[in-house]
Amino acid sequence: MSLMLSTLAFLAAVLLARGLCWPGSKLYVLDYPNSRSLHKNPTPRVGGLAIFVAIAISGTIAAGFYGVSDDLLWLGIAALLIAGVSFLDDWLTIHLGYRIVVHFFAAYLIVRKGLSLESFSLPGMVWSFPEPVTIVISLLFIVWMINLYNFMDGMDGLAAGMAVLGFGSFALLGWFAGDTRFMALNMIVAAAAGGFLVLNFPPAKIFMGDLGSSLLGFLAAAFALWAQRDDLFPLWVGVLVFSPFIADATITLINRVLRAERFLQAHKTHYYQRLVQLGWGHKRTVLWEYALMLLCVISAILVRSVDPTAQWFVLAGWLLLYGGLMFTVHRLEARQVQ
Repeated sequence: MSLMLSTLAFLAAVLLARGLCWPGSKLYVLDYPNSRSLHKNPTPRVGGLAIFVAIAISGTIAAGFYGVSDDLLWLGIAALLIAGVSFLDDWLTIHLGYRIVVHFFAAYLIVRKGLSLESFSLPGMVWSFPEPVTIVISLLFIVWMINLYNFMDGMDGLAAGMAVLGFGSFALLGWFAGDTRFMALNMIVAAAAGGFLVLNFPPAKIFMGDLGSSLLGFLAAAFALWAQRDDLFPLWVGVLVFSPFIADATITLINRVLRAERFLQAHKTHYYQRLVQLGWGHKRTVLWEYALMLLCVISAILVRSVDPTAQWFVLAGWLLLYGGLMFTVHRLEARQVQ
């Protein structure tokens, strides 16, 4: 059943994305290059609609097959809210403040229905907090994941590729844990992103826009909290899977704040953007990013079978690796200036 639904999501996303590339489509909205863009030609930007519809179709069938729980129903409602405001932003441009309000409201809906971080764990350690604290932490985590995924959607094939590998690994981890419903839903999301990637891989024929990136970021956070709650895998493993996006977006934001820049304004100073500007190009950069994502997935799968001490070594290794990669980008930029 999971394979059939995933195939349906993949095909639906491919066909819908192809239709949205057609200039005669009523939803043909172009993203025009500006000083903060990496692309050079006007490109359709509502491709996220293909991802959303593909997930909605296959997800609805999956819900009928596996059963609709209260938390899953509210997850769907919250996803619809995120998709709605994001589509309006792609179509008309909505003020950031309004979008953030909707993000928090959608996050609140699923947190109050059980997808809350009741405890925080690291290898061999577990901390429990009062309910108000867990609610605030959960809300911030969801909203940050929504927006950081949006921040990282600035290069052909990057966000869709992260979704294929990220949600694909969640599905595999869910299968290991024996939760077929969790596995099926993550397979559907990965397949929908894969179908879109057919037309988004460099050189991209279509962009996913705010709708696609915000929806995927929301689902990444929601599924990570779901896995933590049901003891499928700890939250830190989910963070490790999506760490290529989390590390780049978080460190870039911190740097912009420290430099007193307008950190919410669009820019092209993420590490992946800087590699493109160094002459790597979209395809070379995204393929190296895929390699990094794959290493994260492999690490997340392997750490489940080792003791806490080994897990700490894995986490320390990733911190050192990210530090080294960011330092390398700085060095490459310094050499180019010389």
